Amino acid sequence: MKEYKCPGAGLLALAKLSWRHVFEVLPLAAVELDGKWRVRASAIPDPEIRKQALDSLHKKRFHAEGGCAYSLTPDGVNHSLVSLIVAIQTISDYLDNLCDRSGAGEPEDFRRLHDAWMDAFATDGRTGDYYALHPQREDGGYLKSLVRECQRQLVGLPSYHVVSGDVQRLALLYADLQVYKHQLPVARRVPSLEAWHEREWDDSLYWWEFAAACGSTLGIFALLRAAAKPGLAPTEAKDICSAYFPAVCATHILLDYFIDQAEDAAGGDLNLVSYYSSPEERDQRLRKILGDALQRVATLPDAAFHSWIVTGLPALYLSGQKVQQQHLQSTRKLLVNETGRKGQALQFFIRLHKLSAPGRKTYRGQD
Repeated sequence: MKEYKCPGAGLLALAKLSWRHVFEVLPLAAVELDGKWRVRASAIPDPEIRKQALDSLHKKRFHAEGGCAYSLTPDGVNHSLVSLIVAIQTISDYLDNLCDRSGAGEPEDFRRLHDAWMDAFATDGRTGDYYALHPQREDGGYLKSLVRECQRQLVGLPSYHVVSGDVQRLALLYADLQVYKHQLPVARRVPSLEAWHEREWDDSLYWWEFAAACGSTLGIFALLRAAAKPGLAPTEAKDICSAYFPAVCATHILLDYFIDQAEDAAGGDLNLVSYYSSPEERDQRLRKILGDALQRVATLPDAAFHSWIVTGLPALYLSGQKVQQQHLQSTRKLLVNETGRKGQALQFFIRLHKLSAPGRKTYRGQD
């Protein structure tokens, strides 16, 4: 078993971060999700758009809750980052639902919808007619209000100008993925994804691994967290970006697809983990990418925090019942062991938290 040495990232430090996430950050995220965006989504005039907005807030809540871990800074919980991360993730999940569930199928429509995603990372106040090509249009200003919230919070980040280029590059890769993976007919999806991978990356990753990396928001959140620090050095921003993309980001989304294999197969949905030639190759690649992520974040400033994030990914995603239901316990053991005693401890903490608060909505997406 490898034990990645991360300065300051002992078991006590990881436990403290986990405790603060649950008891300091999640209540603030709940205020944003329930007290702000659920209220606004409930007032959307169009019934189909309202359904997709509420469903995304309900079923994908754990995405925003997990992302808000990046509001934990050396100076405490950054409330502006909580608001910003919730708004960003809510746009992501809402648009994903619109593209996947609302009956649309044209790449031009998906691209226009994701103009909102790109505008969210601008600081000049731009907005657009995001529903111009969509079957439903009347959202009561919901999507624009999310975009404006992101823009408002970005202006307050003292070093956003340092990270904005990398943030927008990652955001564009995310938007490209959404266009290619949702387009119809289904027969066009894989060739489009393969050609995109060939244009954008090298053969160090399979096309589905590259696609997974592009589907994660963690690299963006890590850069925004860094931008909350005045005087951020451009070299530090570049180091964070290269540490997260592709290794950390790919680990994140591949684990998400890993636990959803049976569900996606039943629904006929694209599952990126299904393209490995065998379970053995899948496990080998997941372990390699995870190991690379652990090594890369260990070199960053505030390595304890970033190590906690990466160590927690297999602990979080593999702690639910989907693993047992699909008989994937051997892979779980392999990946959690890759993170050493710290990963095992975090998995225990997550399971304990679930048992102690069964009514909470936290992490339920993994069950």
